[in-house]
Amino acid sequence: MTESLRPTDWHHDPGREPGIAVPRPKDDPFYRYSGSLAGIGPGTVFKTRSFPYRAFGVPTWLKATQLLYRSTSQTGNPTVNVTSVIQPPDQGANPKVISYQSAYDSLNHEDEPSYAISGGVTLGGLVPNVELTVFGPFLAEGYTVIVPDTEGQRADFAAGPEYGMNTLDSIRAAFSPSSTVGLPDGARIAMLGYSGGAIATEWAAELAATYAPEVNARMIGAAMGGVLVDPAHNLHYVEGTWFWGGVLPMALVGIARAFEIDFTPYLTATGVAVFNEMQSASIVDVLGRYKGLTWQKLIIPAYPTPESLPLYVEAANKLIMGTGGTPSIPLFIGQGAFGVAEGTPGDKAGIGAGDGVMIAGDVRTLARNYCAKGTKVHYEQYDLLGHIASLVPWLTHSIAWIQQRFADLPAPQNCSSITPGNPLEPIPVP
Repeated sequence: MTESLRPTDWHHDPGREPGIAVPRPKDDPFYRYSGSLAGIGPGTVFKTRSFPYRAFGVPTWLKATQLLYRSTSQTGNPTVNVTSVIQPPDQGANPKVISYQSAYDSLNHEDEPSYAISGGVTLGGLVPNVELTVFGPFLAEGYTVIVPDTEGQRADFAAGPEYGMNTLDSIRAAFSPSSTVGLPDGARIAMLGYSGGAIATEWAAELAATYAPEVNARMIGAAMGGVLVDPAHNLHYVEGTWFWGGVLPMALVGIARAFEIDFTPYLTATGVAVFNEMQSASIVDVLGRYKGLTWQKLIIPAYPTPESLPLYVEAANKLIMGTGGTPSIPLFIGQGAFGVAEGTPGDKAGIGAGDGVMIAGDVRTLARNYCAKGTKVHYEQYDLLGHIASLVPWLTHSIAWIQQRFADLPAPQNCSSITPGNPLEPIPVP
């Protein structure tokens, strides 16, 4: 099924003119597929539609094509998801493609990039609405940019493997002849993502060889920054802090949703109230609002630590980066290490420095592990910057690094100079 416009008529998109409300995803039939998914391969395209890319609801001169495609949930079930393909004014004879994974971090389906790109405006969708400034330099140079809804239609926040599969299947969909995008088979791809976008980028890189080998064959590199390597470690890092503390319950709600498990029997009265508040929260909603929130305030005394709750441990162990495979493509990784600037102590035992929400020692260990397995890794650590500020040098260096990959220059690596980090081991199940 196709809901597309002739290229000369992009600005005449009926029902999507400025000032006309864009239907929410839950009310938009484009997001739904009523047929059986049994026997349908990942990346299969079900629907397409094209319109002018929108930023804060305002149409631009860029063409966006959205695809409803088949993907896979965290629990291995077939799902449908949406991706957006933004094409430059001049694609050229040999298109270059960026898969850009948004940092939208939300438990609300309405905050996803596809809704923002189609014209939806939400507070939680602020990030995808401004991200044109992040990948805009690539569009200006003739790159095609793919922006998947990495969290899926349930908004499964923090479910890394699902993010990765949604990303890989969105690339499959974009290259499908039925997508109407018109990317040639020989086009090459690089991936780019920071923070929540780094979750998707990294997991896509490590899963690609086994989950989507034909996509892996097109890839020439992945750049990621502010990386969530081991969610169980990050839980301890942010709990009790004033700025990033709300990420703790957000992650628990996302994990419960993605793994289809129920934490309710283990919640305190405070935990129940917070979980109810979190069901449609975004990162914008929680930053600075849950000062002093800890595991002990959320979970009943019978389970005083995360490591004592089997249900949590079994899920968290499946989210440790590096457990799904080894990237066969070069990686650029940037990580801040001055979390004090964002209200997170720099001396938490067994954790070390981080950027306020992500842990530098975990990222270094992941990089070193990949180096030992033959992956070319260039790692940068921003010792005087927190999570938000680190985006600036990381993005500048990432753009240059990706341009070098498309120019067929040798991928740099500094594996021998990456200092040891924290152990990355599964938690023993109680």
